[in-house]
Amino acid sequence: MTEPTPSLPPVAGSSPRILSLDQFRGYTVAGMFLVNYIGTFKDAVPMILLHSHDYCSYADTIMPQFLFAVGFSFRLTFGRRAQRDGLGVAYRHMVRRILGLMLIAIVVYGSSRVGASWNELVEMGWRDALVKILGPNMKRNWYQTLMHIAFTSLWLLPVIRASGKVRFVWMLASAVAHVWLSYKFNFVWVNTDPNGIDGGPLGFLTWTVPAMFGTFACDVVAGAQGRPQLGRLMWWGFVLMALAWIMSCGTRMYDVPSDKVEELKAQKLADDPVFPSWEHVKAHFQKSWPELLAEPPFVPPPNSRVEVSPGSEGVWPRYEDRSDWYRKWNYWMMSQRGGTLTYPMFSAGVALWIYVLFYVLCDIWGFRSTFFNAFGVNALAAYILHDLVGGAVKPLVPQGAPTWYIWGSVAVFFVINYVIIRHLEKQKIFLKL
Repeated sequence: MTEPTPSLPPVAGSSPRILSLDQFRGYTVAGMFLVNYIGTFKDAVPMILLHSHDYCSYADTIMPQFLFAVGFSFRLTFGRRAQRDGLGVAYRHMVRRILGLMLIAIVVYGSSRVGASWNELVEMGWRDALVKILGPNMKRNWYQTLMHIAFTSLWLLPVIRASGKVRFVWMLASAVAHVWLSYKFNFVWVNTDPNGIDGGPLGFLTWTVPAMFGTFACDVVAGAQGRPQLGRLMWWGFVLMALAWIMSCGTRMYDVPSDKVEELKAQKLADDPVFPSWEHVKAHFQKSWPELLAEPPFVPPPNSRVEVSPGSEGVWPRYEDRSDWYRKWNYWMMSQRGGTLTYPMFSAGVALWIYVLFYVLCDIWGFRSTFFNAFGVNALAAYILHDLVGGAVKPLVPQGAPTWYIWGSVAVFFVINYVIIRHLEKQKIFLKL
């Protein structure tokens, strides 16, 4: 048995689990269920529940909360295992778990077809075949939630047991690296066909922000003697959200003047999406104050969703994303697809506030939801299951279905998921990686 590592927080109390973390994770899984399912009916639901990739919606806050919970539980469980079994065992165990999660991600998300026939594959040659396999799969197909969690965990592993200062510097360096790589190529690359998902292969650099703040929250909560300093977590959350919004005001430098709209609207991405020219910056700061401020989070850019054709009997209205008519896409907007720094920063602040709410409700007032708990303690099983359930329920919702019917299908979708996951919990069947 090794001695406790001073840089890892001791676990307060005798309970092997922190109730608020399970409930927070369960809420996050439920939020994911909602936005993933309802996104199919994007022309019939509020925009706040959708991903539009040019501002931060409610839907966009879900993924960072997963990373926040990952950072929290990673710091906690790694510390316990290191104290119980030794560092070598702890590191080997974690590497195996991460590699296992990567494999599960590849299996869950599937791969694009390499060739239509064996002859086509033979004629292609192994080099071209390898490029065709790794190209779209590494950029898009495989790099979704589970793969991002795996790579971010691997990136955190070298510093997961380090002091808060070391982890903060690691997080800051990751953020700077993402800005620089986005300037060199990544922002344009992720936003060109086939579009990346959640920041693409380099997304782990900014996903480090919510994950690392999860480790800081773990230190405050699990290392507390008595009640943790919740005000400190709330202050961190406020600073993150405010700083992210201030940084996002840089998106206003990419507004398209009204007399240039027809000329420039065909090009969505800005020519200089990360660092605009000095002349552009000087012209921007000659504007009035209101023209310097970005829309608050959860408020879409002007005219970002325009009705192209009205609905008719049996058909929903059709919308198009027209935000590029007024503003070019750029690195400083909050974009889930681009994994831009302002987005996970703001969402990390949101995650801190929501976690504090769950701590007060659960660990102070004794609230416990069996609904959230079922999803929270078996999150991976729930994640894998929800796509299967959605595939069974969505075909039952025809085009043009009324709103009450759509939300009724949402209820059916949730009930089926809950019944199965709750049964697994009662049978003590958990899928953990």
